[in-house]
Amino acid sequence: MLKDIFGYQFNTPYQKRVAYFSMEFAIDQSLKIYSGGLGFLAGSHLRSAYELKQNLIGIGLLWKYGYYDQQRDTNGQMLAAKVEKQYSFLVDTGIVFTVPVHNYPVNVKAYLLRPETFGTAPLFLLSTDVDDNDDMSRSITRQLYASNEATRIAQSIILGTGGAILLDTLGLTPDVYHMNEGHSVSLNFYLYDKFKSLPEVQKRVVFTTHTPEMAGNEEHSYVILQDMQFFYNLQDHEVKKLLNMDGWGFNYTLAALKFARKANGVSKLHGKVAHDMWAGNKGVCEITAITNAQNKRYWKDDILEQAFVQNEDSAITSRKKELKRELFKIVADQCGKLFRQDVLTLVWARRFAGYKRADLLMYDWERFVWLINNTEYPIQVIWAGKPYPEDFGAIGIFNSIITRTKPFANCAVLTGYELGLSATLKKGSDVWLNNPKMYREASGTSGMTAAMNGSINFSIPDGWIPEFARNGENIFLIEPAEVSLPDGDKDRIENQHLMDVLENTILPMYYKDQFGWLEIMKTAAKEVVPQFESARMADEYYNILYNA
Repeated sequence: MLKDIFGYQFNTPYQKRVAYFSMEFAIDQSLKIYSGGLGFLAGSHLRSAYELKQNLIGIGLLWKYGYYDQQRDTNGQMLAAKVEKQYSFLVDTGIVFTVPVHNYPVNVKAYLLRPETFGTAPLFLLSTDVDDNDDMSRSITRQLYASNEATRIAQSIILGTGGAILLDTLGLTPDVYHMNEGHSVSLNFYLYDKFKSLPEVQKRVVFTTHTPEMAGNEEHSYVILQDMQFFYNLQDHEVKKLLNMDGWGFNYTLAALKFARKANGVSKLHGKVAHDMWAGNKGVCEITAITNAQNKRYWKDDILEQAFVQNEDSAITSRKKELKRELFKIVADQCGKLFRQDVLTLVWARRFAGYKRADLLMYDWERFVWLINNTEYPIQVIWAGKPYPEDFGAIGIFNSIITRTKPFANCAVLTGYELGLSATLKKGSDVWLNNPKMYREASGTSGMTAAMNGSINFSIPDGWIPEFARNGENIFLIEPAEVSLPDGDKDRIENQHLMDVLENTILPMYYKDQFGWLEIMKTAAKEVVPQFESARMADEYYNILYNA
């Protein structure tokens, strides 16, 4: 069975058997089972695991509607559509098993994404869209991150408990169960039921946390979790005693940190933040740092890469113009605006959330309008990203940007931010803007793949950026405001710093110092690899977490 699943021999450093649990995987544009950065990270991890020939398999869920299809209504505002997906390239394993959810046996079917299909480690995807299930059970795996609390909990049960049952059904015995975020934490209760010992669970489990603020870590009441059978065969009072946890709510991250023998944050800065967040809790495991990374083989443009390798400035410039033209076809198609390849193009694109401040560039509206209308140093600006479909604040910001920029021929907001559009934006942009609230971005990875494709990062020094940045040499930095200031003051000050750098450094260099611009671009492309290429990350997971 192992040979049939993998189809390759494992390299010597990577013999230990690992099961990698994640709620989302961004593998290919055609497989829509992800929302944003967590999925992009997991997809690159599986690609590098395949390239390094690691003994690792992925466990995820097969979302019938995906996350959602981002469309527009009759007024051009964002519309979240649910469309059933079909995947002929997934293998129906014929395996169906049951998972107890709310005292009811839910049938779960397992599908397999074979390694050769997209060049990844094997990925098992679980679905409750099974004929023998009732409609409520079938709805569990319809949409990623369902808004209904009971459905969200059921999704975690299918991923965690269901994934563990699948492995037993397959006769696979992982040496390591890796939880990529806390969604799969229920698997530990299945393992505890199996091994009857917390230390026996801990020696098999590791955990990656991606959330640098307390409010972002998922938590539900013990009452509803017990009713849903989240704790498998344990009662809530037994869980509290086992993990030395109390109170009304069960925190997924805290529990994962107590079940794991070792955990990691996803950048050096986040590793420290995570340690400080959870250090006051007894029984929490060691938290180290393994910085996120992205798979260059998947993301790079081959022609541009060759020009970088040969250090041919004219070839680099020519290819960037070609890539800009490809991006501008999408702008014209979606927005009816014709962008120019000789104009600096700045892009803000990523998972759309309030703290990422997509509209910070527009904070001082008069200054923004002056920037957009500047004929000496013209600029084109593109925004893209998917808000969570129930995050009406983020959707409001998205639609506000559409409305406010509609009169400007050099501003565009694109819908459908998935792998394909993300790659086109990175290849076709000159500047990649990243301006979240400080210490709110655990890692962020979009700027890594932007740098691989000749788009210069323009960023707040949060997440992975401090490990990479040399201001004016491989990046343009935005100086953060004093951390103690109110949020409104931070936004105002950081908008000023952003605009000062954009107006006084970035735009003049682009138009008057092409040599200097190309030097920054080439330096960034060279220095982002191998440190922020996912082969380094996949190797570190074995060396730091799995083999430790």
